[in-house]
Amino acid sequence: MATVDYNFQMNSEQTTTTTTGSIIGYIIMAILLWRIFSKAGRPGWLALIPIVNIFVLIQVSGHSGLWVLLIWIPIVGWIISIVFSVHLARNFGKGGVFGFFLLWLVSIIGYLILAFGSSTYQDPRTVVRA
Repeated sequence: MATVDYNFQMNSEQTTTTTTGSIIGYIIMAILLWRIFSKAGRPGWLALIPIVNIFVLIQVSGHSGLWVLLIWIPIVGWIISIVFSVHLARNFGKGGVFGFFLLWLVSIIGYLILAFGSSTYQDPRTVVRA
């Protein structure tokens, strides 16, 4: 009977590539979130702080920052993140389909559009409902 070796060690080249990719991804998301926060009237530098940027993004989507605790509950987190994405899209004048597909499913593209596009932020607390 053959034995299987489950030794999944990464060599230094793989570790360097993974680390470099993570840093580049973090920098790109920080730039995009900085622009989105600035459009929403929040301090852009909050995008640089890892957990705080999620907290502020939830507030920009129109929810209380305490909802951030629900993201770490396994299945509830997925559902809540979809809700946040749809509400964030609506606060920037986009539709729910944009929120689901471009902010939740392929988030980098949606955040690029929100950050550098012509959309403006409409604060849900100041919108008068008829």
